Amino acid sequence: MSERRDDNTCDVLVVGGGHAGAEAAAAAARVGARTILLSSNLDTIAQMSCNPAIGGVGKGHIVREIDALGGLMGQAIDATGIQFRMLNVRKGPAMHGPRAQADKRLYQDEVKRLLEETPNLTLRQEKVEKLLTENVNGRETVIGVQVQGDACYYAKAVVLCCGTFLRGQIHQGSLQFAGGRFGEPAAVGLSLSLLQLGFDLKRFKTGTPARINGRSIDYSRLECQPGDERPVPFSFLNKELHIDQIPCWMTWTNANVHKLIRDHFAEAPVFSGQITSTGPRYCPSIETKVARFSDRDRHQIYLEPESRRTHEVYLNGLSTSFSRQMQTAIIHGIEGLQNAEIVRFAYAIEYDYAPPVQLFPSLETKRVAGLYFAGQINGTTGYEEAGAQGLVAGANAALACDGRPPLALAREQSYMGVMLDDLVTRGVEEPYRMFTSRAEYRLLLRHDNADRRLTPLAHAAGLIDGQRWSRFLEKCNAIEQAKVLLNTHHDENGSLTKYLRRPEVTWSDVCTKLPELVAFESDVANEVAIDTKYEGYVQRQEEEIQRQNKMASLLIPESFNYDALIHLRAEAKEQFKKIRPINLGQAGRITGITPADIAVLSLALAGVTGVNHEPG
Repeated sequence: MSERRDDNTCDVLVVGGGHAGAEAAAAAARVGARTILLSSNLDTIAQMSCNPAIGGVGKGHIVREIDALGGLMGQAIDATGIQFRMLNVRKGPAMHGPRAQADKRLYQDEVKRLLEETPNLTLRQEKVEKLLTENVNGRETVIGVQVQGDACYYAKAVVLCCGTFLRGQIHQGSLQFAGGRFGEPAAVGLSLSLLQLGFDLKRFKTGTPARINGRSIDYSRLECQPGDERPVPFSFLNKELHIDQIPCWMTWTNANVHKLIRDHFAEAPVFSGQITSTGPRYCPSIETKVARFSDRDRHQIYLEPESRRTHEVYLNGLSTSFSRQMQTAIIHGIEGLQNAEIVRFAYAIEYDYAPPVQLFPSLETKRVAGLYFAGQINGTTGYEEAGAQGLVAGANAALACDGRPPLALAREQSYMGVMLDDLVTRGVEEPYRMFTSRAEYRLLLRHDNADRRLTPLAHAAGLIDGQRWSRFLEKCNAIEQAKVLLNTHHDENGSLTKYLRRPEVTWSDVCTKLPELVAFESDVANEVAIDTKYEGYVQRQEEEIQRQNKMASLLIPESFNYDALIHLRAEAKEQFKKIRPINLGQAGRITGITPADIAVLSLALAGVTGVNHEPG
């Protein structure tokens, strides 16, 4: 082992430069920790390995939350987006989801620039081979990593953000080879290191579509999909965006293409037995869609430009693990793509992940102190989910180094909190993706109010600077001023607040009655209108949260002896010992736990049963 050198020693070490790693490193540094980000290739920082887009329903909410906590993703996409759309605008405000197409290379450059300009942060190109640990006070504790060439880096905390690189195996038809993504080597040593430390590792699968030359597309046969006339920014730092937007396009598969795919099912690795791991249910390959939805004679394909400066186009909806020859036949059978020139072929990839029930809610591992996991290593899929985990893991690693309590995000407080609780409490059986349906209190977790929900927490943790905090306070003051004006001005039927509550009344209608309201910026006006119209529903959800929190707040000692509960089912005992819930609320959300199990546990925690609470 090499000697410890000052330039290789830090507070927080982040391994991996994807979306999780970028947010983790930036968050740790913002909190004040001396941070080093290690990546096997600094030219691929924040690379969009799959779709060239950020956001969507649920995912867009997460990006706004990342930004409310001072993260990078919202700022980067606002600076490099080429098309912005608000999804689900015909539904209620809780379902609105911002989404943007990115200039993928500019996005990478922007994230790297933001990282390079972050105080306390050093970027270093290294391939990590092994985790270094030692026993500290009877517990295995991480002390650093060993990189290729046997050099070592030392830290108080390590955040692993490995993406699909852990023993990654790429598939194109019968062709198989190791890789973290196409053209980059897999990380084998880290998987072996984790196994040696006793971690449980399993395998998931994901995939990516082919890319084609936009000049070879017959756009006259496609349906145009333009961006919004007034694009909504992702970052709360930006009031509005002025960009020249680029259209996306839409086409469909057809019966002939489906027959071609069915006739060659046996050649598809997902059906031949070559791929044995589970893939994302909500982003399946085209061969899986044809098999699963046999009654449908067509599926939508979105053609998404990857850059302003190149002609490469991403075929969203056409992920596949078929051979190159089959990919060519399928693409050429689709309307508008008969003469398409493929510039990158699709592929599937299998990789290791660590079931996330091995983590505390802070994303620190239970088995090794000071070691944090974020991103696809936790069984998730998507840039947004990865970035959110990275921010939480990086912030908590830095806070722990300073002896401060972790950043805790509750389910009723954020989509990030929903995701974290789902992961560490319920685990995953397939790659986890965020949906609005996963949140019990969706009306409270809108994308527009993410800053009001989370920025005070970010301020307390040291995740944001004074400028962002001042702008946040200005916005909150403006919202209160607008509400006062609505409450104190009346028409013939009562206050303007009462008038605005009518379903058919818009903010513009209220402004005609009180022109002073025109001065308020659009984001303030939008939130005041939503708060006013949904006040009753929000109040009921908040009351329900308070009732639930009374039970959830009953803490469970980490050393609680579940074996001593003679009336608790054996299955419940095993689940409780495996997850080690921190409170009764988390215990009730564990898969397989019944209300009767919670009743037994709550009585024990209240001291009614008189059980032995010593470690078992």
